[in-house]
Amino acid sequence: MSLLPVIALVGRPNVGKSTLFNSMTQSRDALVADFPGLTRDRKYGRVKNTERPCLVVDTGGIADDAEGIESVSRRQVQMALEEADVVLFMVDARQGLSASDKVIAEDLRKLAKPVVLVINKTDGLDAAVVSVDFYSLGLGEPVKIAASHGRGVPELLEQVAGLLPVEVTDTPLQDDDKNIAIAIVGRPNVGKSTLVNRLLGEERVIVFDQPGTTRDSIYIPFERDGKRYTLIDTAGVRRRARVSETVEKFSVIKALQAIERAHVVIYLIDASEAITDQDAHLLGLVLEAGRALIIGLNKWDGLSIEQRTLVKRQVDIKLSFLEFAEKHPISALHGSGVGKLFDVVSKLYSSAMVDMSTPLLTKILKEATSAHQPPMVGTRRIKLKYAHQGGRNPPVVIIHGSQTDALPTDYKRFLTNYYRDKLGLSGTPLRLAFKSPNNPFQGLKNKLTERQTKKRDRLVRHHKQKK
Repeated sequence: MSLLPVIALVGRPNVGKSTLFNSMTQSRDALVADFPGLTRDRKYGRVKNTERPCLVVDTGGIADDAEGIESVSRRQVQMALEEADVVLFMVDARQGLSASDKVIAEDLRKLAKPVVLVINKTDGLDAAVVSVDFYSLGLGEPVKIAASHGRGVPELLEQVAGLLPVEVTDTPLQDDDKNIAIAIVGRPNVGKSTLVNRLLGEERVIVFDQPGTTRDSIYIPFERDGKRYTLIDTAGVRRRARVSETVEKFSVIKALQAIERAHVVIYLIDASEAITDQDAHLLGLVLEAGRALIIGLNKWDGLSIEQRTLVKRQVDIKLSFLEFAEKHPISALHGSGVGKLFDVVSKLYSSAMVDMSTPLLTKILKEATSAHQPPMVGTRRIKLKYAHQGGRNPPVVIIHGSQTDALPTDYKRFLTNYYRDKLGLSGTPLRLAFKSPNNPFQGLKNKLTERQTKKRDRLVRHHKQKK
């Protein structure tokens, strides 16, 4: 399995990098405000609506007088450039070409990587005029966009797709693609390396009571009870405000790529601490990747009954979007509950890689629509005709019918839960895709109406002239 390629956004402060990041990821994860230097750190997200899955990195603005925290931000940009496969250099059409743009462009021209010049904030301006000065940067034909409105972004992504490497490979799983890959993910110092050592029965990775000991993802192939596995111990992803070492920031990409390569993710939470927004964000990335998920509640044996009740309540409230996930209390240090993890992993792997026949999926669809009919659209009821499998890890069911684009979210949720129950899926998300046949007569009614309107107008004018 290939690794996810990476796109880096760089440029001066306040040129719209975070706005473009939000547009590419279809999220509001990056802070956006009309204030230079708001983004001090790197922000990672998964690009949506692209044929090739990839990650995008939002960086802090590069200022001329890079001192103090600005110098840290500049080092972070350099790290982003090192891990990127394609660089998007953003400039501001309204402010025009600046000395800082020239300095940045000079550095980017030295990179042995594709660099795309992106002129932002072109809405309401003559794109040909505003782009003239930027040709002097020597970075080729610029792409004109208005990130805040999404204009030009699809065309930009299409151009970037052609610049991404055909395949970004990595050696750790090259010879072990048939293994069940298990990624151990979580914030620093929650016991990931301790859990890996406990699962292996030997000390294979460094365990030390200091956050951030693991700097990179470590791939460990092994065999247990005749089954082959690969454990991936990832570096902890710390809350941004507490990250001070640049080398720790570099590990974020490795953790996200490990999630992408895994069949099953064990997300470890320190049950003695509160569930944080960072936990929810990382788990959201696991959900986006579509991986089977075990939420491991570590250090469980040190909690009182009241504390355990509180933790369960927190999980139910803060992680309600992960109702499919398996919740598993463990103690990585003492081993309680760890032995059962392999049985849970095998069950989740089977669910994630399940083969589903078309007759079975269609039969379940008929049962679901009989139990709860699809809603009406105007005077016609939505019809769902048949279903077939569209993918694995996560399992995908493609449903064909008429007017499927009008299906409400709650009915889609009903179908998802119905399929999960009938297929007996455990711990893995299930994705439904809907398809309707192309209607060759679509829009014909409007065309006829327009033609008839013109004819009517001609008759009215002719009648007035005769009068």
